[in-house]
Amino acid sequence: MPYDERLVAPMRNELVRLGFEEMRTSNEVDETLKNKKGPVLVVINSVCGCAAGMARPGVALALRNQNVPEHLTTVFAGQDLEATARVRSYIKGEMPSSPSIALFENGNHVWFLPRYRIEGRTAEEVANTLIDAFDQFCTDKIATQ
Repeated sequence: MPYDERLVAPMRNELVRLGFEEMRTSNEVDETLKNKKGPVLVVINSVCGCAAGMARPGVALALRNQNVPEHLTTVFAGQDLEATARVRSYIKGEMPSSPSIALFENGNHVWFLPRYRIEGRTAEEVANTLIDAFDQFCTDKIATQ
């Protein structure tokens, strides 16, 4: 049973305010992951404490890095059921978890941060892990302009 949207809306908005595009259907997920050029970041958002205290703040900190994904997207586990299931179908070899964060390139999953590597860490530690992934998989936008 999905969560009450009134509860979830502020948690959604934390990422939307940072420039994330919400994907609420499987078609939106397919369209985004198959057709976007360049790195696509997908945050599988959640109502849990580690999403609020570590994942979302860590993502916000990591986006200050020089290298960032060209496309920022999100689905909400427990709310966007169809979209979340579709994103997870693209993440091969990983157990479903939320919150979690994935990077895709041309529809292929290239990097994944599962919940067990988020919970119990600080937002800064999560950000540093993301920055390492951004530096590995995302081009330097400034150098290409």
